[in-house]
Amino acid sequence: MPRQPDTVVFDIGNVLIRWDPRHLYRKLFADEASLTHFLTHVCPPEFNLDFDRGRPFEEGIAERIALFPEHADAIRAWDTRWQEMVPGPISGSVALLEALRSAGVPLYAITNFSAPKFAECRHRFPFLDTAFWDVVVSAHEGVLKPEPAIYEILFTRNDLDPARTVFIDDSPANVAGARAAGMTALHFTDPDRLRADLQALGFAV
Repeated sequence: MPRQPDTVVFDIGNVLIRWDPRHLYRKLFADEASLTHFLTHVCPPEFNLDFDRGRPFEEGIAERIALFPEHADAIRAWDTRWQEMVPGPISGSVALLEALRSAGVPLYAITNFSAPKFAECRHRFPFLDTAFWDVVVSAHEGVLKPEPAIYEILFTRNDLDPARTVFIDDSPANVAGARAAGMTALHFTDPDRLRADLQALGFAV
């Protein structure tokens, strides 16, 4: 009989800490239409993914300002006021993380994150330093979820068996990537649902 999973791997953004550019840009734009236009055309999702893959902020910011000089101040804020996109932890998820840690469950993380902003968040959220045996950060590796290589980095570096590993992420694409890599994968929607899902897998949380 296959063994139940005994190791848990967390995503970080929007699983353990909240992240949404709108938290910042609602302060900078007078109406929702202007904000949506900015986040769709001026600084779209792929702009942020470049930083998560390791592109330096100064390089990406300068490129967008050259394309959209009328939005120079708002574009610079993506770097200088980035922490305002992160209003705080998701307390219910952090409580589950701590319960798993107290129970002796091996804990890891795989996150799409820029290197400098992850370093800032480690200082702001101490559990990022204390809870995990290892964290695979996309910008450190030059590879993003859901690319297969990022999951393999975790397995190889930590000698993990995917079949005994549970992965938690808010992105359906990343969940699908983890399943393709051999893990049991849970789509995160809220802490209560996550608790029930973990209990169903045999974790005492």
